[in-house]
Amino acid sequence: MDYKKISEALIELLGGTSNITSNAACMTRLRIGLKDTSKVEIERIKQVEGVLGVVESDTLQIVFGPGKVNKVLDEFYQLTGLPKGQAQDGGEVQSIDDVAKENKALQKAKYDKPVQRFLKKIANIFVALLPGIIAAGLINGICNVINVSTGGSLSGVWWYACIRTMGWALFAYLPILVGYNAAREFGGSGALGAIAGAMSIVNPAMPLLATVKDAQIILPITNTVFNPASGGLLAALIAGMFFAVLEKRIRMIMPDLIDTFISPLLVLIIGGIVALLVIQPLGAGLTKVIFAVLSFAYEKMGVVGGYILSAGFLPLVAVGLHQALTPIHSMLNDPAGATAGINYLLPILMMAGGGQVGAGLALYLKTKNKKLKRYIKDSIPVGILGIGEPLMYAVTLPLGRSFLTACIGSGFGGALAALLHLGTVSQGVSGLFGLLIVQPGQQLGFILSMLTAYAGGFLVTYFFGVDEDRINEVYGE
Repeated sequence: MDYKKISEALIELLGGTSNITSNAACMTRLRIGLKDTSKVEIERIKQVEGVLGVVESDTLQIVFGPGKVNKVLDEFYQLTGLPKGQAQDGGEVQSIDDVAKENKALQKAKYDKPVQRFLKKIANIFVALLPGIIAAGLINGICNVINVSTGGSLSGVWWYACIRTMGWALFAYLPILVGYNAAREFGGSGALGAIAGAMSIVNPAMPLLATVKDAQIILPITNTVFNPASGGLLAALIAGMFFAVLEKRIRMIMPDLIDTFISPLLVLIIGGIVALLVIQPLGAGLTKVIFAVLSFAYEKMGVVGGYILSAGFLPLVAVGLHQALTPIHSMLNDPAGATAGINYLLPILMMAGGGQVGAGLALYLKTKNKKLKRYIKDSIPVGILGIGEPLMYAVTLPLGRSFLTACIGSGFGGALAALLHLGTVSQGVSGLFGLLIVQPGQQLGFILSMLTAYAGGFLVTYFFGVDEDRINEVYGE
């Protein structure tokens, strides 16, 4: 990338040097003061090599991203003859949240590929359900402790049974909600998706489970009795998506006069048969594979598996692939599932954020860059509480090496979490807030694991992850 040519092109499109009153850089943007904005060709500036976007504010802000913006400024100010400055010299200081959001948007744009967009849709299906999943998971976990400690003495009390019913209901009928959201997310009718999800609900009144002349109904191809629970959430998810695609295809060719009646009828008939014979077995197979992989990583690989899962999690976040784990967490927290509602994966992944906190502390102690110190000071407290985006997107990820050492260090916390067999009864929180959802009696182990992640991230970054030249390149001297 020729930064001098980029600067020359920008100056021409900004109306020449006579129209420029100042040039400065923040972490990701070249900020230009102008005499006459009518001389600026915004759309052509957006086409210049390296330009990721343009923001019109008090100054014209041209987005290049961390590191690159300073290289552009080095050439730009020599051509304009104006003193080179930082954005805060003009009184405009970016907050840590603004920087994090900006870098996250740049990272998203960089990896905004079909796979990431598809996984984002999958995540959206479950995000809307998180309030219920979190609350129901907590109810189930707390009630289990109460039942064990009291010998089930409250089981016959009406108000206690009511509370337990709330925890039971969500997971018992979760496939219906997943099917509904899946159909809507992929452009179909939610009600039809809900019916698709109902195929994964065990109900003795279901006609497919009926007994006729002392014999149950046998399905073709598999030659077995239908088992609604075998496909689980994955079958409900895939069926809801399929019903949406099928509905859109049918409506494209259906005459308007009969569309309202015939289209949904055909969706249910055709989709129901496909869901029964293809999607349910597919969901069952995928579920078995996922649990087999997790079981191998957790039980066979032990601390090594815990280390790999924790150290590798934030790179998945950086490229948007972590969203594939959203339905897996819901499956692990299902009391009727293979893990009886205990999520052994989530505590390991939580340690990834701990490594970032440790890396941030190491950078704060070792760097002399005042801007970076300010960003770290603002992001560490929320990072400890499990909100890691400011620390990741504004501090470690732009630096590269510090992000890598943070991930390497976090693996030690994940290894200890695996060794201690930590589990959660719900999801939706991270950091020290994970104490709220960890299995009762495991709080001390969780704290020790998180402290280990802090220490790992700190030590690896302190000795191997601080590059002052890179820091000054990204944040300015």
